[in-house]
Amino acid sequence: MRLGTLVAAVALLMAPSVWAEQKLPNVMILATGGTIAGTGATSTTTVGYTAAKIGVDALIAAVPELQKVAHVSGEQVMQIASENMNNGAWLKLAKRVNQLLAQPDIDGIVITHGTDTIEETAYFLDLVVKSDKPVVVVGAMRPSTAISADGPINLYNAVILAGSRDAIGKGVLVCLNDEINAAREVTKTNTATTDTFRTPELGFLGYMQDNKAHFYRESTRRHTAKSEFDISKLDSLPQVDIVYGYANANGVAVNAFVAAGAKGLINAGVGDGSLADSVKAALISAHKSGVAVVRSSRTGNGIVARNGEVNDDQLDFVVSDTLNAQKARILLMLALTETSDSKEIQRIFYDY
Repeated sequence: MRLGTLVAAVALLMAPSVWAEQKLPNVMILATGGTIAGTGATSTTTVGYTAAKIGVDALIAAVPELQKVAHVSGEQVMQIASENMNNGAWLKLAKRVNQLLAQPDIDGIVITHGTDTIEETAYFLDLVVKSDKPVVVVGAMRPSTAISADGPINLYNAVILAGSRDAIGKGVLVCLNDEINAAREVTKTNTATTDTFRTPELGFLGYMQDNKAHFYRESTRRHTAKSEFDISKLDSLPQVDIVYGYANANGVAVNAFVAAGAKGLINAGVGDGSLADSVKAALISAHKSGVAVVRSSRTGNGIVARNGEVNDDQLDFVVSDTLNAQKARILLMLALTETSDSKEIQRIFYDY
């Protein structure tokens, strides 16, 4: 045997790569409830089921394949349907995520969540998580008892993604239906189908295929470790509400929210964030009383142009850029923990 061949053979025998188990990442699953933990009356019940019934241990046990791709542990942070998600729950969840990601033995986190507000929770985390380690928010459109439940494969893909080095620094991700989306950009577009989550204009970030994440782009906006927001000492968030634009709109909703203590208002206006005269007058009055006003759009696509439909400079309003109303609300809440200056808030909306 030639010397080179002998050396290669010895190296192969000594190397752990061929015969030994590959080192697996440590992934923590934080469960919050939702359809992925839901149950139905029959195996064909895909609507009218009860959300948030299955605990995290049962979710993990239902997908034994997880043990082949990661060292998985679970924690039940809350057990709710996602329409009941609120600011207090967000703060609790985000603080726990930051605690766990600070541990050297945690490589990534998966959060199971109801789909109705998954995009909002994901974007909140995108703004306040203080780590480049992967955080993946996952859910399901069908309950765990359905014939073709999508929860197990979604959870399996999410764990792989959370343990992937390719996901480091990509911000908080939403992963369902074999697709990877950015928290800032994704939205629910259908009431019931499994392909409901879309990024209409910019497109998703990549695919999950063959037990691997395949990325094709990433978000250019500030997030996670590069974010300026610090919630470590916050016990609450400023009240920000959303006013929806429509034909024959008036200022009643604006005035009611202000009377109820709103510190900020998002106007989901028609078209390019247009304001009916009566709504405009109410928003001007609200701003004069100290309420921050942000113009968004109900269309779901496009940039809301500053000084486009109204003179934002003159009125001291802010525009939401491409954020939809529900995400603009989240960013405004966090912005108001730092400043009430509209120019600085506008800078924040362009940065994030």
